[in-house]
Amino acid sequence: MSRETIAETRTNPAFYALMAALVIMALGPIVMMLTTSLKLNVDITGSASSLLFMPTLQNYETVLCDVLWYAPEHVDYCDPTFGRALQNSLIIALISTALTLIIGTMAAYALVRFRFMGRGTISMSTLMMRMVPPAVLLVPVFGIWTFNFCFQDECLAGTYSGIILVYVAMNLPFVIWILQSFIVQVPVQLEEAARVDGAGPFQVFFLVVLPLIKPGLAAASIFTFRIAWNEFLLANALLDRNTRTVPVTIVNSLTEYDIDWGVIMATGSLLAIPPIIFTFVASKQIITGMTAGAVKG
Repeated sequence: MSRETIAETRTNPAFYALMAALVIMALGPIVMMLTTSLKLNVDITGSASSLLFMPTLQNYETVLCDVLWYAPEHVDYCDPTFGRALQNSLIIALISTALTLIIGTMAAYALVRFRFMGRGTISMSTLMMRMVPPAVLLVPVFGIWTFNFCFQDECLAGTYSGIILVYVAMNLPFVIWILQSFIVQVPVQLEEAARVDGAGPFQVFFLVVLPLIKPGLAAASIFTFRIAWNEFLLANALLDRNTRTVPVTIVNSLTEYDIDWGVIMATGSLLAIPPIIFTFVASKQIITGMTAGAVKG
């Protein structure tokens, strides 16, 4: 091997410096959040070095005081806000994800397999709707939900149904778009063979098509769940005190008189656990779907 070839194969040191900077930028806030959640307020606001402190779980005990089997000694009043907000987030995120996948899968299948006038326009319009920022929809959605969608003096604003419908409408265009690319790859001959064997339309859809697009369903579910779980702007405007989600609860805990950074960071750390678990479970379906047809050559 010539010297020129060796010189070309050597990696520029700037590449390693850039990768190290990107790693620090990505992991730095996470490490800072975790370390701050293990500190007392004295250590957080003190002038001593932030790297030298005695780790404690008091902040997590304060957040989870209403679900623990014991009463933390340092907690004078147990605030059930986080437990209620966590339940609200799980209900809203799971139901909106399920509804979005069900409606989006059927809509994507219809756009791919059925031939009707305006099919291409509808497909492109759904993707263009996803380009609208949620901040633009805040004022009109709040007005519609507060004054127009009221039944027997009960309005959708402040309810699970209202925010779930908003999240379904917001995430549905992207889910339809991403699932179309997976349904196109399903051979039509498989569906025709199933019909020849006596399968009905729903049997073809649920027993033939859905098992083959598991990777797409998993990717769409991860995207939809994370958007519904972390969304703040619309949730802050449309939800009331009893239906607030965790992101809204964290921001509302910030006041000009008192900011308990340890409790806030502990809440943020707990907030990241459900999406990580959901992503891990769904990603296994992606790997299973990608390797289902692999054979040893």
